[in-house]
Amino acid sequence: MEASTISHDESSLSRPLIAHQNSLERKLEDVEANSTHNTTSFYKTCFHGLNALSGVGILSIPYALASGGWLSLILLFMLATAGFYSALLIQRCMDVDSNIRTYPDIGELAFGTKGRLVVSIFMYIELYLVATGFLILEGDNLLILFPNLGFQLAGLTGKQTIVVLVALIILPSVWLDNLSILSYVSASGVIASVIILSSILWAGAFEGIGFHQKGSMINWNGIPTAVSLYAFCYCAHPVFPTLYTSMRNKRQFPNVMLICFILCTVSYASMAIVGYLMFGSKVESQITLNLSTGNLGSMIAIYTTLVNPISKYALMVTPIVNAMRSSFPFHYLSNKRSFGLFISTALVASTVIVALAIPFFGYLMSLVGAFLSVTASIILPCLCYLKISGIYRRFGFEMMGLIGVILLGVVIVITGTYTSLVEILDHL
Repeated sequence: MEASTISHDESSLSRPLIAHQNSLERKLEDVEANSTHNTTSFYKTCFHGLNALSGVGILSIPYALASGGWLSLILLFMLATAGFYSALLIQRCMDVDSNIRTYPDIGELAFGTKGRLVVSIFMYIELYLVATGFLILEGDNLLILFPNLGFQLAGLTGKQTIVVLVALIILPSVWLDNLSILSYVSASGVIASVIILSSILWAGAFEGIGFHQKGSMINWNGIPTAVSLYAFCYCAHPVFPTLYTSMRNKRQFPNVMLICFILCTVSYASMAIVGYLMFGSKVESQITLNLSTGNLGSMIAIYTTLVNPISKYALMVTPIVNAMRSSFPFHYLSNKRSFGLFISTALVASTVIVALAIPFFGYLMSLVGAFLSVTASIILPCLCYLKISGIYRRFGFEMMGLIGVILLGVVIVITGTYTSLVEILDHL
Protein backbone atom coordinates (compact mmCIF):
# COMPACT_ATOMS: atom_id res chain seq x y z
CA MET A 1 0.00 0.00 0.00
CA GLU A 2 1.51 3.26 -1.11
CA ALA A 3 1.56 6.16 1.33
CA SER A 4 2.51 9.76 0.76
CA THR A 5 2.66 12.87 2.88
CA ILE A 6 0.75 15.77 1.36
CA SER A 7 0.53 19.24 2.83
CA HIS A 8 -2.64 21.15 2.10
CA ASP A 9 -4.67 24.20 2.96
CA GLU A 10 -7.97 22.98 4.41
CA SER A 11 -9.62 26.32 3.69
CA SER A 12 -8.96 26.06 -0.04
CA LEU A 13 -11.45 23.66 -1.56
CA SER A 14 -11.74 25.25 -4.98
CA ARG A 15 -9.50 22.56 -6.43
CA PRO A 16 -9.52 18.78 -6.00
CA LEU A 17 -7.46 17.64 -3.06
CA ILE A 18 -5.52 14.39 -2.74
CA ALA A 19 -5.51 11.83 0.01
CA HIS A 20 -3.70 12.54 3.25
CA GLN A 21 -1.32 10.18 4.96
CA ASN A 22 -2.96 7.94 7.53
CA SER A 23 -1.23 7.03 10.76
CA LEU A 24 0.22 3.53 11.15
CA GLU A 25 -2.42 2.70 13.72
CA ARG A 26 -5.22 3.76 11.38
CA LYS A 27 -3.77 1.71 8.55
CA LEU A 28 -3.59 -1.43 10.66
CA GLU A 29 -7.18 -0.93 11.81
CA ASP A 30 -8.35 -0.48 8.22
CA VAL A 31 -6.58 -3.63 7.03
CA GLU A 32 -8.13 -5.62 9.84
CA ALA A 33 -11.62 -4.16 9.66
CA ASN A 34 -12.12 -3.76 5.92
CA SER A 35 -10.03 -5.27 3.18
CA THR A 36 -11.54 -3.07 0.48
CA HIS A 37 -9.27 -0.08 1.16
CA ASN A 38 -6.58 0.82 -1.36
CA THR A 39 -6.82 -2.42 -3.37
CA THR A 40 -8.65 -1.45 -6.56
CA SER A 41 -6.99 -0.29 -9.78
CA PHE A 42 -8.12 2.53 -12.07
CA TYR A 43 -9.75 0.19 -14.59
CA LYS A 44 -11.53 -1.91 -11.99
CA THR A 45 -12.88 1.23 -10.35
CA CYS A 46 -14.17 2.31 -13.77
CA PHE A 47 -16.02 -0.99 -14.02
CA HIS A 48 -17.57 -0.39 -10.59
CA GLY A 49 -18.61 3.15 -11.52
CA LEU A 50 -20.04 2.11 -14.87
CA ASN A 51 -21.86 -0.79 -13.28
CA ALA A 52 -23.39 1.46 -10.62
CA LEU A 53 -24.48 4.14 -13.11
CA SER A 54 -25.51 2.01 -16.10
CA GLY A 55 -28.30 0.13 -14.43
CA VAL A 56 -31.85 -0.97 -15.11
CA GLY A 57 -32.67 2.67 -15.80
CA ILE A 58 -31.58 2.03 -19.38
CA LEU A 59 -34.78 0.01 -19.86
CA SER A 60 -37.08 2.87 -18.83
CA ILE A 61 -35.18 5.73 -20.48
CA PRO A 62 -37.19 5.51 -23.77
CA TYR A 63 -40.40 5.77 -21.74
CA ALA A 64 -38.97 8.81 -19.98
CA LEU A 65 -38.24 10.47 -23.32
CA ALA A 66 -41.72 9.58 -24.61
CA SER A 67 -43.23 11.15 -21.48
CA GLY A 68 -41.37 14.45 -21.80
CA GLY A 69 -40.75 14.73 -25.55
CA TRP A 70 -37.55 15.31 -27.50
CA LEU A 71 -36.61 18.51 -25.70
CA SER A 72 -36.60 16.69 -22.36
CA LEU A 73 -33.23 15.24 -23.41
CA ILE A 74 -31.83 18.59 -22.32
CA LEU A 75 -32.84 17.69 -18.78
CA LEU A 76 -31.00 14.38 -19.06
CA PHE A 77 -27.77 16.18 -19.94
CA MET A 78 -28.35 18.73 -17.17
CA LEU A 79 -28.79 15.97 -14.59
CA ALA A 80 -25.69 14.18 -15.89
CA THR A 81 -23.64 17.37 -15.53
CA ALA A 82 -25.01 18.04 -12.06
CA GLY A 83 -24.35 14.43 -11.05
CA PHE A 84 -20.74 14.55 -12.24
CA TYR A 85 -20.13 17.83 -10.42
CA SER A 86 -21.63 16.54 -7.18
CA ALA A 87 -19.45 13.40 -7.45
CA LEU A 88 -16.37 15.62 -7.48
CA LEU A 89 -17.74 17.51 -4.48
CA ILE A 90 -17.96 14.22 -2.59
CA GLN A 91 -14.26 13.63 -3.28
CA ARG A 92 -13.31 17.13 -2.12
CA CYS A 93 -15.25 16.68 1.12
CA MET A 94 -13.54 13.34 1.77
CA ASP A 95 -10.09 14.80 1.15
CA VAL A 96 -10.51 17.27 4.00
CA ASP A 97 -10.25 14.50 6.60
CA SER A 98 -8.45 11.20 6.04
CA ASN A 99 -10.76 9.50 8.54
CA ILE A 100 -13.77 9.93 6.25
CA ARG A 101 -14.71 6.60 4.73
CA THR A 102 -18.44 6.75 3.99
CA TYR A 103 -21.13 9.13 2.78
CA PRO A 104 -22.56 9.59 6.31
CA ASP A 105 -19.06 10.61 7.48
CA ILE A 106 -19.32 13.57 5.09
CA GLY A 107 -22.68 14.57 6.56
CA GLU A 108 -21.24 14.46 10.07
CA LEU A 109 -18.22 16.56 9.10
CA ALA A 110 -20.54 19.17 7.62
CA PHE A 111 -23.47 19.29 10.04
CA GLY A 112 -22.55 17.11 13.00
CA THR A 113 -24.64 14.22 14.28
CA LYS A 114 -27.83 15.51 12.66
CA GLY A 115 -26.09 15.73 9.30
CA ARG A 116 -24.88 12.16 9.61
CA LEU A 117 -28.38 10.99 10.46
CA VAL A 118 -30.01 12.77 7.51
CA VAL A 119 -27.44 11.54 5.01
CA SER A 120 -27.65 8.01 6.40
CA ILE A 121 -31.44 7.95 6.13
CA PHE A 122 -31.52 9.05 2.51
CA MET A 123 -28.52 6.97 1.49
CA TYR A 124 -29.45 3.66 3.03
CA ILE A 125 -33.15 3.84 2.21
CA GLU A 126 -32.30 4.62 -1.41
CA LEU A 127 -29.79 1.79 -1.74
CA TYR A 128 -32.07 -0.61 0.09
CA LEU A 129 -35.10 0.15 -2.09
CA VAL A 130 -33.05 -0.03 -5.29
CA ALA A 131 -31.73 -3.44 -4.26
CA THR A 132 -35.27 -4.53 -3.40
CA GLY A 133 -36.44 -3.26 -6.77
CA PHE A 134 -33.86 -5.48 -8.45
CA LEU A 135 -35.50 -8.54 -6.92
CA ILE A 136 -38.97 -7.37 -7.97
CA LEU A 137 -37.73 -6.73 -11.50
CA GLU A 138 -36.19 -10.19 -11.73
CA GLY A 139 -39.40 -11.81 -10.58
CA ASP A 140 -41.53 -9.85 -13.06
CA ASN A 141 -39.29 -10.53 -16.06
CA LEU A 142 -38.84 -14.22 -15.36
CA LEU A 143 -42.59 -14.64 -14.95
CA ILE A 144 -43.12 -12.96 -18.34
CA LEU A 145 -40.59 -15.28 -19.97
CA PHE A 146 -42.12 -18.32 -18.28
CA PRO A 147 -45.83 -17.49 -17.83
CA ASN A 148 -46.77 -21.12 -17.25
CA LEU A 149 -44.32 -21.52 -14.42
CA GLY A 150 -46.57 -22.77 -11.66
CA PHE A 151 -44.37 -24.43 -9.07
CA GLN A 152 -44.70 -23.52 -5.43
CA LEU A 153 -42.30 -23.74 -2.53
CA ALA A 154 -43.25 -23.60 1.16
CA GLY A 155 -46.59 -21.98 0.37
CA LEU A 156 -45.13 -19.33 -1.97
CA THR A 157 -46.57 -18.65 -5.41
CA GLY A 158 -44.55 -19.18 -8.58
CA LYS A 159 -43.49 -15.51 -8.77
CA GLN A 160 -42.57 -15.39 -5.08
CA THR A 161 -40.52 -18.55 -5.41
CA ILE A 162 -38.64 -16.98 -8.33
CA VAL A 163 -37.74 -13.98 -6.15
CA VAL A 164 -36.40 -16.29 -3.44
CA LEU A 165 -34.33 -18.29 -5.95
CA VAL A 166 -32.89 -15.09 -7.47
CA ALA A 167 -31.90 -13.93 -3.98
CA LEU A 168 -30.09 -17.22 -3.40
CA ILE A 169 -28.18 -16.73 -6.66
CA ILE A 170 -27.20 -13.18 -5.65
CA LEU A 171 -26.22 -14.06 -2.08
CA PRO A 172 -22.63 -15.29 -2.80
CA SER A 173 -21.75 -11.98 -4.46
CA VAL A 174 -22.84 -10.13 -1.30
CA TRP A 175 -20.45 -12.27 0.76
CA LEU A 176 -17.48 -10.86 -1.18
CA ASP A 177 -15.76 -8.18 0.92
CA ASN A 178 -13.06 -7.29 -1.61
CA LEU A 179 -14.02 -4.84 -4.36
CA SER A 180 -11.09 -6.00 -6.48
CA ILE A 181 -12.76 -9.41 -6.76
CA LEU A 182 -16.22 -7.90 -7.08
CA SER A 183 -15.02 -5.93 -10.12
CA TYR A 184 -15.36 -9.07 -12.21
CA VAL A 185 -19.03 -9.21 -11.24
CA SER A 186 -19.29 -5.52 -12.13
CA ALA A 187 -17.74 -6.18 -15.53
CA SER A 188 -20.56 -8.58 -16.35
CA GLY A 189 -23.09 -5.82 -15.59
CA VAL A 190 -21.33 -3.34 -17.88
CA ILE A 191 -21.18 -5.91 -20.68
CA ALA A 192 -24.88 -6.65 -20.14
CA SER A 193 -25.80 -2.98 -20.67
CA VAL A 194 -23.84 -2.89 -23.93
CA ILE A 195 -25.54 -6.09 -25.13
CA ILE A 196 -29.00 -4.72 -24.31
CA LEU A 197 -28.41 -1.55 -26.31
CA SER A 198 -26.91 -3.48 -29.23
CA SER A 199 -29.73 -6.02 -29.32
CA ILE A 200 -32.38 -3.25 -29.26
CA LEU A 201 -30.63 -1.63 -32.24
CA TRP A 202 -30.58 -5.00 -33.99
CA ALA A 203 -34.29 -5.53 -33.33
CA GLY A 204 -35.13 -2.12 -34.77
CA ALA A 205 -32.94 -2.51 -37.85
CA PHE A 206 -33.42 -6.16 -38.81
CA GLU A 207 -36.58 -7.48 -37.17
CA GLY A 208 -39.18 -5.38 -38.98
CA ILE A 209 -39.70 -2.68 -36.36
CA GLY A 210 -37.78 0.21 -37.92
CA PHE A 211 -37.19 3.74 -36.66
CA HIS A 212 -40.20 5.54 -38.14
CA GLN A 213 -41.89 7.18 -35.14
CA LYS A 214 -41.62 10.97 -35.00
CA GLY A 215 -42.73 11.66 -31.43
CA SER A 216 -43.48 15.10 -29.98
CA MET A 217 -41.13 17.96 -29.22
CA ILE A 218 -42.38 18.64 -25.69
CA ASN A 219 -45.02 17.24 -23.36
CA TRP A 220 -45.24 19.49 -20.34
CA ASN A 221 -47.51 17.16 -18.36
CA GLY A 222 -44.97 14.37 -18.70
CA ILE A 223 -41.89 16.38 -17.71
CA PRO A 224 -42.04 15.44 -13.99
CA THR A 225 -42.18 11.74 -14.86
CA ALA A 226 -39.35 12.11 -17.37
CA VAL A 227 -37.13 13.94 -14.89
CA SER A 228 -37.85 11.39 -12.14
CA LEU A 229 -36.75 8.52 -14.38
CA TYR A 230 -33.71 10.48 -15.63
CA ALA A 231 -32.70 11.10 -12.02
CA PHE A 232 -33.04 7.41 -11.20
CA CYS A 233 -30.35 6.73 -13.81
CA TYR A 234 -27.82 8.71 -11.74
CA CYS A 235 -28.52 7.39 -8.24
CA ALA A 236 -25.08 5.85 -7.56
CA HIS A 237 -23.53 8.63 -5.47
CA PRO A 238 -23.85 6.85 -2.11
CA VAL A 239 -21.56 4.16 -3.58
CA PHE A 240 -18.86 6.61 -4.70
CA PRO A 241 -17.17 7.01 -1.27
CA THR A 242 -16.75 3.22 -1.17
CA LEU A 243 -15.16 3.28 -4.61
CA TYR A 244 -12.95 6.23 -3.70
CA THR A 245 -11.56 4.66 -0.54
CA SER A 246 -10.87 1.41 -2.43
CA MET A 247 -8.64 3.06 -5.05
CA ARG A 248 -4.86 2.68 -4.95
CA ASN A 249 -4.36 6.05 -6.65
CA LYS A 250 -7.10 8.38 -5.45
CA ARG A 251 -5.95 11.25 -7.68
CA GLN A 252 -7.43 9.34 -10.62
CA PHE A 253 -10.95 9.47 -9.17
CA PRO A 254 -12.05 12.55 -11.21
CA ASN A 255 -10.94 10.78 -14.40
CA VAL A 256 -12.90 7.70 -13.38
CA MET A 257 -16.02 9.78 -12.82
CA LEU A 258 -15.59 11.64 -16.12
CA ILE A 259 -15.31 8.40 -18.07
CA CYS A 260 -18.25 6.82 -16.27
CA PHE A 261 -20.62 9.77 -16.67
CA ILE A 262 -19.75 10.35 -20.34
CA LEU A 263 -20.12 6.70 -21.35
CA CYS A 264 -23.30 6.19 -19.35
CA THR A 265 -24.93 9.39 -20.61
CA VAL A 266 -24.12 8.49 -24.22
CA SER A 267 -25.60 5.04 -23.58
CA TYR A 268 -28.76 6.44 -21.96
CA ALA A 269 -29.30 9.05 -24.66
CA SER A 270 -28.75 6.48 -27.42
CA MET A 271 -31.24 4.04 -25.91
CA ALA A 272 -33.79 6.83 -25.36
CA ILE A 273 -33.56 8.03 -28.96
CA VAL A 274 -33.59 4.54 -30.48
CA GLY A 275 -36.49 3.35 -28.35
CA TYR A 276 -38.57 6.48 -29.00
CA LEU A 277 -37.96 6.22 -32.74
CA MET A 278 -38.96 2.54 -32.67
CA PHE A 279 -42.18 2.70 -30.64
CA GLY A 280 -43.07 6.39 -30.19
CA SER A 281 -45.67 7.14 -27.53
CA LYS A 282 -46.51 3.41 -27.29
CA VAL A 283 -43.21 2.51 -25.67
CA GLU A 284 -43.68 0.63 -22.40
CA SER A 285 -42.15 1.53 -19.04
CA GLN A 286 -39.61 -1.21 -19.81
CA ILE A 287 -38.74 -1.29 -23.49
CA THR A 288 -38.25 -5.06 -23.44
CA LEU A 289 -42.02 -5.38 -22.94
CA ASN A 290 -42.48 -3.99 -26.47
CA LEU A 291 -40.32 -6.70 -28.02
CA SER A 292 -41.52 -9.94 -29.56
CA THR A 293 -40.23 -13.09 -27.91
CA GLY A 294 -39.99 -14.81 -31.30
CA ASN A 295 -37.01 -12.84 -32.64
CA LEU A 296 -33.33 -13.41 -31.86
CA GLY A 297 -32.34 -9.82 -31.06
CA SER A 298 -35.39 -9.33 -28.87
CA MET A 299 -34.77 -12.52 -26.94
CA ILE A 300 -31.12 -11.56 -26.36
CA ALA A 301 -32.24 -8.19 -24.95
CA ILE A 302 -34.84 -9.78 -22.67
CA TYR A 303 -32.54 -12.46 -21.30
CA THR A 304 -29.64 -10.05 -20.85
CA THR A 305 -31.94 -7.77 -18.86
CA LEU A 306 -31.95 -10.45 -16.20
CA VAL A 307 -28.16 -10.17 -15.74
CA ASN A 308 -28.07 -6.50 -14.72
CA PRO A 309 -29.90 -6.72 -11.38
CA ILE A 310 -27.90 -9.79 -10.36
CA SER A 311 -24.59 -8.08 -11.13
CA LYS A 312 -25.49 -4.79 -9.39
CA TYR A 313 -27.16 -5.97 -6.21
CA ALA A 314 -23.93 -6.56 -4.28
CA LEU A 315 -22.43 -3.19 -5.21
CA MET A 316 -25.60 -1.39 -4.10
CA VAL A 317 -25.78 -3.03 -0.67
CA THR A 318 -22.03 -2.91 0.13
CA PRO A 319 -22.28 0.46 1.97
CA ILE A 320 -25.20 -0.89 4.03
CA VAL A 321 -23.30 -4.05 4.94
CA ASN A 322 -20.20 -2.06 5.91
CA ALA A 323 -22.27 0.28 8.09
CA MET A 324 -23.95 -2.63 9.86
CA ARG A 325 -20.59 -4.29 10.47
CA SER A 326 -19.01 -1.12 11.85
CA SER A 327 -21.87 -0.64 14.32
CA PHE A 328 -20.87 -3.80 16.20
CA PRO A 329 -17.80 -4.18 18.46
CA PHE A 330 -15.78 -6.52 16.26
CA HIS A 331 -12.96 -6.86 18.77
CA TYR A 332 -15.30 -8.86 21.03
CA LEU A 333 -16.10 -11.38 18.32
CA SER A 334 -14.17 -14.62 18.02
CA ASN A 335 -15.22 -15.24 14.41
CA LYS A 336 -15.52 -11.95 12.56
CA ARG A 337 -15.86 -13.59 9.15
CA SER A 338 -18.88 -15.65 10.20
CA PHE A 339 -20.52 -12.59 11.74
CA GLY A 340 -19.99 -10.64 8.52
CA LEU A 341 -21.61 -13.45 6.53
CA PHE A 342 -24.56 -13.40 8.92
CA ILE A 343 -25.02 -9.64 8.45
CA SER A 344 -24.92 -9.96 4.65
CA THR A 345 -27.33 -12.89 4.62
CA ALA A 346 -29.78 -11.16 6.95
CA LEU A 347 -29.79 -8.07 4.74
CA VAL A 348 -30.57 -10.11 1.62
CA ALA A 349 -33.34 -11.96 3.46
CA SER A 350 -34.95 -8.69 4.52
CA THR A 351 -34.99 -7.36 0.95
CA VAL A 352 -36.67 -10.60 -0.13
CA ILE A 353 -39.42 -10.03 2.42
CA VAL A 354 -39.99 -6.46 1.22
CA ALA A 355 -39.92 -7.56 -2.44
CA LEU A 356 -42.59 -10.17 -1.74
CA ALA A 357 -44.75 -7.57 -0.01
CA ILE A 358 -44.54 -4.87 -2.74
CA PRO A 359 -46.67 -5.65 -5.82
CA PHE A 360 -45.14 -3.14 -8.26
CA PHE A 361 -41.78 -1.90 -9.52
CA GLY A 362 -42.20 1.09 -11.84
CA TYR A 363 -43.93 3.47 -9.46
CA LEU A 364 -41.54 2.60 -6.65
CA MET A 365 -38.50 3.41 -8.79
CA SER A 366 -40.09 6.65 -9.99
CA LEU A 367 -40.53 7.74 -6.39
CA VAL A 368 -36.98 6.68 -5.54
CA GLY A 369 -35.66 8.73 -8.45
CA ALA A 370 -37.68 11.85 -7.71
CA PHE A 371 -37.20 12.02 -3.96
CA LEU A 372 -34.30 9.88 -2.74
CA SER A 373 -31.95 9.91 -5.75
CA VAL A 374 -32.06 13.66 -6.34
CA THR A 375 -31.68 14.41 -2.65
CA ALA A 376 -28.82 11.96 -2.03
CA SER A 377 -26.98 12.46 -5.32
CA ILE A 378 -27.36 16.18 -6.00
CA ILE A 379 -28.73 18.26 -3.12
CA LEU A 380 -26.87 16.77 -0.15
CA PRO A 381 -23.37 16.77 -1.74
CA CYS A 382 -23.79 20.44 -2.61
CA LEU A 383 -25.02 21.39 0.88
CA CYS A 384 -22.23 19.45 2.59
CA TYR A 385 -19.60 21.03 0.37
CA LEU A 386 -20.99 24.51 1.00
CA LYS A 387 -20.70 23.98 4.75
CA ILE A 388 -17.33 22.20 4.79
CA SER A 389 -15.62 24.56 2.35
CA GLY A 390 -17.06 27.75 3.82
CA ILE A 391 -17.92 29.05 0.33
CA TYR A 392 -21.30 30.18 1.64
CA ARG A 393 -19.46 33.01 3.43
CA ARG A 394 -18.42 34.63 0.15
CA PHE A 395 -20.51 35.22 -2.96
CA GLY A 396 -18.88 34.18 -6.21
CA PHE A 397 -19.19 32.14 -9.39
CA GLU A 398 -18.91 28.79 -7.64
CA MET A 399 -21.43 29.86 -5.02
CA MET A 400 -23.90 30.80 -7.77
CA GLY A 401 -23.35 27.46 -9.50
CA LEU A 402 -23.97 25.51 -6.30
CA ILE A 403 -27.16 27.43 -5.57
CA GLY A 404 -28.35 26.77 -9.13
CA VAL A 405 -27.75 23.04 -8.79
CA ILE A 406 -29.51 22.94 -5.42
CA LEU A 407 -32.54 24.83 -6.77
CA LEU A 408 -32.72 22.45 -9.74
CA GLY A 409 -32.72 19.53 -7.33
CA VAL A 410 -35.41 21.06 -5.12
CA VAL A 411 -37.73 21.65 -8.09
CA ILE A 412 -37.28 18.06 -9.26
CA VAL A 413 -37.91 16.70 -5.76
CA ILE A 414 -41.16 18.66 -5.34
CA THR A 415 -42.67 18.10 -8.78
CA GLY A 416 -41.40 14.56 -9.29
CA THR A 417 -42.37 13.31 -5.83
CA TYR A 418 -45.86 14.79 -6.12
CA THR A 419 -46.42 13.21 -9.52
CA SER A 420 -45.10 9.82 -8.38
CA LEU A 421 -47.28 9.78 -5.27
CA VAL A 422 -50.39 10.71 -7.29
CA GLU A 423 -49.69 7.86 -9.72
CA ILE A 424 -49.18 5.38 -6.88
CA LEU A 425 -52.41 6.43 -5.14
CA ASP A 426 -54.34 6.23 -8.43
CA HIS A 427 -53.27 2.59 -8.93
CA LEU A 428 -53.80 1.31 -5.39
